[in-house]
Amino acid sequence: MTSYREAGVDLEAGERHVHAIGAAVTSTWGPDVIGQFGGFAAGLRVPLGYRQPILMMTTDGVGTKLELARQLQLWQGVGWDLVAMVADDLAALGARPLALVDYLATGRLDPTRDTVIVESIAAACAEAQVALLGGETAEHPGVMANEQVDLAATALGVVEEEAVLGPARVRAGDVIVGLRSPNLRSNGFSLVRAIVAGRDLDEPVGELSLGEALLAPSVIFSPAVQLVLARCEIHAAAHITGGGIPGNLPRSLPRGWGYELVGWEAPPIFGLLSRWGGIAEADMAATFNLGIGFCLVCPPTEADNVIAAAGHEASVIGRVTG
Repeated sequence: MTSYREAGVDLEAGERHVHAIGAAVTSTWGPDVIGQFGGFAAGLRVPLGYRQPILMMTTDGVGTKLELARQLQLWQGVGWDLVAMVADDLAALGARPLALVDYLATGRLDPTRDTVIVESIAAACAEAQVALLGGETAEHPGVMANEQVDLAATALGVVEEEAVLGPARVRAGDVIVGLRSPNLRSNGFSLVRAIVAGRDLDEPVGELSLGEALLAPSVIFSPAVQLVLARCEIHAAAHITGGGIPGNLPRSLPRGWGYELVGWEAPPIFGLLSRWGGIAEADMAATFNLGIGFCLVCPPTEADNVIAAAGHEASVIGRVTG
């Protein structure tokens, strides 16, 4: 073995990939971006208007939902899954997402697949009003199977120091407004894959196939949250990811405080998974979002305003108990 190519890494293919994704990436850049595409890094001016800006960062990945995307060769929605995970984490603290960098790892580069993935990320960034500053695409021959993919991102956001959401702002009697998620987003897929193993992913589930229903892209709630924050009094928020409401909402409340929930109708896919897997109700709630992708904690008098401003199907799903 005498070359990097023979070891399984194709540098020329990597250069072609960078060239192929350039237009999609730079289409998300505004006048505040500093740098050039393909450089070692890029920067961003802090937007004007902040008196005491706090910069926030978060990182996350799509997880094993990517394995189903690989099986079905349906990659168009994974960018929304990736951007939602990090942009909505920032929104849960009241931060406006500004920029994102992604990391795509694979056993072997596939020009068609990898371009679709990055274009999907760029489209989701455009929807979230986030600049995709760059990223890394890495080949891992001998470590990952040729067709395997992993996808992660780090996002940067900004919030006025006095506007950071969190437990200190919460009051007993505050209500919890839930923004509806029509699908699984990208959490719980290790369990999902175990439940559907051996099932025909082409079998119909309503108007979609089972595979399409499982791979439906995540809603990105951050733009709606920014609108709500501009118009309404919000005390705290929670991004409902892995662990469901029990694993995420308490992180936004004062230590030791509780909450009471009222019922809502979960999308049908959750009922199917529960029935097929014999999963108890409590375990479903501790794993999946069950149709609530984001929670906003606010005074009772603000609930109607929040629901009107959200731009998504939303309702009061509970209240905080001190």
